[in-house]
Amino acid sequence: MLRILIADDHEVARQGIRALLEAHPGWEVCAEAKDGREAVELAATVNPALILLDIGMPNLNGLEAARQILASSPEVPILILTMLDSDQVVREVLRAGARGFLLKSDAGRDLVAAVEALQLRRTFFTTRVSQMVLDGFLDRESPDSQEEGSEKKQDGAATVLTGREREVIQLLAEGKTSKEVAVALHLSVKTAETHRTNLMRKLGLHSVADLTLYAVRNGIVQVF
Repeated sequence: MLRILIADDHEVARQGIRALLEAHPGWEVCAEAKDGREAVELAATVNPALILLDIGMPNLNGLEAARQILASSPEVPILILTMLDSDQVVREVLRAGARGFLLKSDAGRDLVAAVEALQLRRTFFTTRVSQMVLDGFLDRESPDSQEEGSEKKQDGAATVLTGREREVIQLLAEGKTSKEVAVALHLSVKTAETHRTNLMRKLGLHSVADLTLYAVRNGIVQVF
């Protein structure tokens, strides 16, 4: 049974989302939160396998709630549901570490597909949002970044990653822990952690959220 936590300050929205989710075999809504702070508290007590967060909630917004939840439970996939559709909001969602972004206007059509993708440790972005992300990122990409095997560092300089490093960054961006990366790539946990540390230093990044954003920008993880 996939246990899902829903956080939205509108009761009607929560009821609608709950009905869509619980119509799917094997899914259950284990808790509902009315604001971000309650979502953080429930995430720590009910141990959901997946979390749906609205952005515009009182007391603590969905982006900050996502950051706090992921700080203590980095393996939990978070799907952001919102009415806000600017490219800046999408970038902030990625920086917060969420694995998916879905407009509420698309929920009736795409919510099940989004949850299925996150359940499989994939990311999910609707076509409209994916185009926004790509347009925003491509506008800031230099010709250097188009070279095969070359990605951009935070300061704009091109950085070449090895095949192994691209494997590691993809697994980390998909939400894998160092232990899971080690198992997938047949490495020791210490070696996997060393790869993670070296990647962050090499790319000038400081968190897994930064790695995820980097991986999306450079096509290392696929958006849907």
